[in-house]
Amino acid sequence: MAGGTRDPGSSVSSRLLAILGAFDSEHPTLTLSEISRRTGLPLATAHRLTGELVEWRALQRGPDGSYRVGVRLWEVGTLSPLHTRLREVATPFLHDLYEATRENVHLGVRDGSEVLYVEKFTGHRAVPIISRVGGRLPLHATGVGKALLAFAGPAVITRYVEAPLSRYTPYTITEPGRLSRELDEIRRRGWAHTREEMSLGSCSVAVPVLDAERGALASLGIIVHGLRPNLDRLVPALRTAADQVSARLAATRDDPYPSLRHDVSPRRPGQPPASA
Repeated sequence: MAGGTRDPGSSVSSRLLAILGAFDSEHPTLTLSEISRRTGLPLATAHRLTGELVEWRALQRGPDGSYRVGVRLWEVGTLSPLHTRLREVATPFLHDLYEATRENVHLGVRDGSEVLYVEKFTGHRAVPIISRVGGRLPLHATGVGKALLAFAGPAVITRYVEAPLSRYTPYTITEPGRLSRELDEIRRRGWAHTREEMSLGSCSVAVPVLDAERGALASLGIIVHGLRPNLDRLVPALRTAADQVSARLAATRDDPYPSLRHDVSPRRPGQPPASA
């Protein structure tokens, strides 16, 4: 996440990136003074560079003079493999999973020590959730995060477990030994769960989207009300959807825009995945 004053670097590109990096989920709109303060750039430099970013449509300026991320960055962002491959391949299966469960459905990937949420489906009757598309949450306190961490490489797991683990609720696992044992159990059974570890009143269950060569590419998760028992009953539907996503990614491995293929059609959980 973007933070406070920093050394923005001496090159023009590093300063432009510092300005873009000043925006985050907690600061979607910034004044010029706030941009200057959060980047460490002189006000005059911030003014000149934000003007260039507005002209390129990377930023847009509101009637009150404040700035927010512009549409050009969204256009560029849709070219990311997360969007053109993983998200677009997975979306039909996520939709089917939501239709079958009517619960919050998530797709996430690991980015460093956090899970980055790529897509989600939710309904107005589902339990309120704090995650959002493009948002990040810790690996050890979320179902999708645990599923990703458990199937990461040994060095990644060791580094994460040995680092300080933040506590978000009284039920968050912060003891290294206990977390390591849980990750071992997740690898053994093939799915992860949480019980009010990220936010009170909600539980989750998740499975990894596996690739034979690259390990866990992503994870699929469902979030339900904390009082709901038998989370494991949701595992078969999750596994079916994850297997379908994995198979579709493999079948379109060499296609940068798989959603444009005419043979792509949504399938209900339980249907066999498309063949290569």
